[in-house]
Amino acid sequence: MDEKAYTPDEVAQIFQISKHTVYELIKRGELQAFKIGNKMRIEHSELERFKENTKAPAKKSPTEPIGTPSNPAQSIRLSGSHDFLVEHFAKQAATALNLQIQPSYIGSLEGLMMLYRGQCDIAAIHLLDPTSQEYNLPFIRQLFVYESILVLRLAARQQGFIVAKGNPKNIHNFTDLTRHDVQFVNRQKGAGTRFLLDSRLSINGIEPNKIAGYSNEEWNHLSAASYISRGTADVTFGIQSAASHLGLDFIPVAKENFDMVFRFTAENKQSLTDLNEYLQSPSFKDSLTELEGYDISELGKITYQTSQMEETTTC
Repeated sequence: MDEKAYTPDEVAQIFQISKHTVYELIKRGELQAFKIGNKMRIEHSELERFKENTKAPAKKSPTEPIGTPSNPAQSIRLSGSHDFLVEHFAKQAATALNLQIQPSYIGSLEGLMMLYRGQCDIAAIHLLDPTSQEYNLPFIRQLFVYESILVLRLAARQQGFIVAKGNPKNIHNFTDLTRHDVQFVNRQKGAGTRFLLDSRLSINGIEPNKIAGYSNEEWNHLSAASYISRGTADVTFGIQSAASHLGLDFIPVAKENFDMVFRFTAENKQSLTDLNEYLQSPSFKDSLTELEGYDISELGKITYQTSQMEETTTC
């Protein structure tokens, strides 16, 4: 007999949580789902695994030492946009600093909101403010007033159209996305790439409902670009490095700033200080290769810090 599969709505009812929370768990990789067309489904065995993993842990003995495998030291939670350099930084820093880093690639906006809610320590973001056309800082200034925040530049990236080799559909601008012979694949709401796309569509006076495939959403650059390599879509909007990974062509549209936002607390201060120093170190810069589509000339540059952070660093 085939195993029963549940919709996100059914899972939300089972656990008495919102549908939004179910999708957030899927985005974080805490709940595994699969797609049938554009519909998400979760198998019964996956629900049982999830329930088992989320049971409250047994109380530890008060004499049990901190830092043992059964009670590991604090880990650093990194949330936000998916990027190859972020992946590389998390792996390299974890090894170099003997530090546990838990990445969760759920999109720039959700990553920043998790940082605001205190649910992570670092947010990786590239959010374009449509009014000022400035990246990241307008959102950060609005959200963080009393917290100790440090914003570090990771890189500038090229965003543009990812198309099949040779660009057989002759796609060069946003108006081409509205053609009847062009199938698009999009990024999810809250992704920095989606912010940039929607801003450009608005500037060009293009209604999203004129684009075939606009509602077809994927959660990271490679997933979206893989539609092009499989021939199930003609174009997506994404970063140059994703096109390079899959041997696809790339038409540049914009250069964007990709930043890492550190939120310092008493618990994570030393770990984040070490990560800050490592990001700016020659050894990390020397580890960066195959950087097509990236400009790391400002790697590690402090682009913003709150007054609380300034007081901390000058003490």
